[in-house]
Amino acid sequence: MNPVEQIALQSHEHLSCDDLCRVHYSRVLQLCRLLLTEHRDAEEVAQEVFLKLVHEYRKDIEIRSWEAWLVRVTVNACHDRRRSAWWKWWRTQDDAFYEDDLPSQAPTPEEHFLNREEREHVWQALHKLSARQREVFVLRRLEGWSTEVVAEMLGVTAGSVKRHLFHALRHLNKALGGRT
Repeated sequence: MNPVEQIALQSHEHLSCDDLCRVHYSRVLQLCRLLLTEHRDAEEVAQEVFLKLVHEYRKDIEIRSWEAWLVRVTVNACHDRRRSAWWKWWRTQDDAFYEDDLPSQAPTPEEHFLNREEREHVWQALHKLSARQREVFVLRRLEGWSTEVVAEMLGVTAGSVKRHLFHALRHLNKALGGRT
């Protein structure tokens, strides 16, 4: 957590638009990267999300949680990108996915224990999930949102979130040989 975020959390002060962008940019970009897999698309969608943030911020409407708002807008923007015909056409160009391209402040414990080959196997298994299963898995397991919040973000029922998470975990467990 950077100093701006710490100060905001401690004092509960209203963050400026610039501070919101600074605090949340790497997380939004990482979420886009996980949901879209294409680095160019992830960067473009992240920029679109922050343009929406600036627009919404200028309206001076009270948003209880900018973090939740950003996650929901990011997921919706990724949906829009996947649905667009332009994206489908460009998707045929297969760029390799490199986990090292994800912005990170420090390596996670998993990165210390998994070698490069195993990490690539995990990423391949993750990207073989359906788009909805990947979204649910990323939001529930990697982002840590509750089932109810994920259901609200994705516009589905809590039961649907549980079902997609179950199938995603089953697929990942099978693909990774029981290592999940």
